[in-house]
Amino acid sequence: MTETMAFDWRSFLLKWSGEWADSLPDGEVHGEDDGTARRTRWLGFPPASEERIAAMEERLGRRMPPSYREFLKVSDGWRHAGGFVWLLAGTRDAHRHNNESGLADMFEEYLDEDSEPEEWREAGLWQRGLQLAVASDITHVLMDPEDVDEDGEWAVYTWSSWRAAPPERHANFREFMREMFREFHSLGVSRSDGGPEFANDTTRTLDALVEAARLEALGGGWEQALKALDEAKEYGRPRAAGLGDQIRRLLGQTSMVYFDGLVTDPRYASELLPPLVAEHAAHSYRDDSTLTFHLRGADDSLVAQAYATLDQVRNGTYRYTAAGPFGEAVERARELAWWGDTDGAWRTLMDALPRWEPLGPDHLAPLGWVADPVLGPLLTPKRGHELLSTPRGGQAGEAPAPTEGLDPDGLVWLADPDPGHKFTSYRFVLVAGVEPEELHTRLTDGDGNGNGAALSAPMTFHEARHRSWEARTESSTYDDRALMAVGRAGTGWSFAFDGDPAPFHEPRLVSPAPAASVGAGSRAVVVWGGLRSRRGEPFFHLSVARDGTEEYAFTYAGGEIRRSGGEIPRALDPSRFFGGGEHGADTERSLLAAVAEEFGVRLPRHALVNGRLQTFTTRSWSRPPEDGETYVVTRMSWEAASPEGGDRTGDTNSA
Repeated sequence: MTETMAFDWRSFLLKWSGEWADSLPDGEVHGEDDGTARRTRWLGFPPASEERIAAMEERLGRRMPPSYREFLKVSDGWRHAGGFVWLLAGTRDAHRHNNESGLADMFEEYLDEDSEPEEWREAGLWQRGLQLAVASDITHVLMDPEDVDEDGEWAVYTWSSWRAAPPERHANFREFMREMFREFHSLGVSRSDGGPEFANDTTRTLDALVEAARLEALGGGWEQALKALDEAKEYGRPRAAGLGDQIRRLLGQTSMVYFDGLVTDPRYASELLPPLVAEHAAHSYRDDSTLTFHLRGADDSLVAQAYATLDQVRNGTYRYTAAGPFGEAVERARELAWWGDTDGAWRTLMDALPRWEPLGPDHLAPLGWVADPVLGPLLTPKRGHELLSTPRGGQAGEAPAPTEGLDPDGLVWLADPDPGHKFTSYRFVLVAGVEPEELHTRLTDGDGNGNGAALSAPMTFHEARHRSWEARTESSTYDDRALMAVGRAGTGWSFAFDGDPAPFHEPRLVSPAPAASVGAGSRAVVVWGGLRSRRGEPFFHLSVARDGTEEYAFTYAGGEIRRSGGEIPRALDPSRFFGGGEHGADTERSLLAAVAEEFGVRLPRHALVNGRLQTFTTRSWSRPPEDGETYVVTRMSWEAASPEGGDRTGDTNSA
């Protein structure tokens, strides 16, 4: 038996009618028909006989779809289908639309030879469709005799001019009526605001479903919980949207996530405001007029909190905190992520998650951390699944298998054709025995041009380069100051990394390895790779220094190998890697693997590609020009172009 035949239209329509009658405030009846419907608790009409249905089909020249036929056998028409269709056609009033609304002309006006078949089909609906809405709030309901499934069901389309959206498709008449029943409930909730509670058997069943879903989600069963919450949300149940949005946000979904009904609750503001504000900051382009749109009902203190959080998010100073053992883990995780160990940071959070406690009964998981500039980049869809699958908040359950780390060992990933990064050329400095926060003091000279200053706040490469460019007042073709991110490169090692270096020019290269290795027992390694570089010929440079003195170095460029310093260890001997023929990714991978093995170092891919790290600008990697060498100096300044802003101008001098 098909679902259409099994569907109990009479029970469904009786339930709808009774709940509609009970929802009306005393004395609120529009017209005699509504009064009768309320007294009889029936929104329908007498059933249509098989003869009436057959006569209708003969008039229209088509057999009606199964679900509509079964409906007519119970009620020959319907009042108040949702909130905007006041009378739905039965056997007498259903008719072919034949563009009586003129909408075919409007839809066809936007068609041309490049239009998709679906757009042409949509325009033709206004000619061929069966019109079911007899009386409505400028809302059309059409069944499409050309959009038919394997069961003979016709799709139903609804369209309202005031919704400013394309026609909405429903798989069949049965699904259309179910949607209208949900619409009736959703509107009933909003209309009861400040008035009598909108409550009935359906709302009570759904509210129990929401509570069960909440406990299911805390126990790690987020998938089933989300299905239940989404169903309740369609009926407008107050808690469902806010609970479901918490799950969606941790799955990486940010669009249309507003934590409705919860974000304005002071109990949850510290967790739900930051991700909401961060999403606004990412797309507002400094237009903050819409920030409070989803904070309706919030008091002045909460609105002020939202704007304060917005300033922190934009300035990169927002810092997520939490109470108890989980809060302690947050601080440890931030320290790890601060220096690039995002895998370690994530495991720290997950190990502490079972001891996390919600701020109230409608809090499903820690969320404020996704807006933290250091912790936020830890989130990936798979990690979101792991967090949501972990029992927490006092609920028991089986913990999920840990997600695989995002950072491969070593350095070889720099040569991988990974679409997540584009490091076809790169340079980095590795220093042993020096903490990351001290590394910049060895690679800068404090010359008053911003070098030697403290490390920046954590930021992406894009953000760091943008700010560096804005702060620059002079540049020259002989000066090569690298903007580098810093972090940990393994046990006892720190790194400084530049993923977009200037063009390589061996005759003027000054390796920072000796300066970076100054100090008892300190060692520094410099790598500048460009075997896949788009800037000139392939090249590769390695230099190693200890206690301020170069131990050994080699450069491959122009098809030749040049060595300096002492003997190069066999594992790094360039003759093992550069023989005859071309050298590309395979050679690069072998070289990077050898460096990683020789020194026991690694670079954190996820932090460098997707995370935020502290940055600084080094001293120049190039020696000053010698007599007879030419160079260009460009000086830049800001000149006011209007009261609202300015333009960057510059002058160029050659020497």
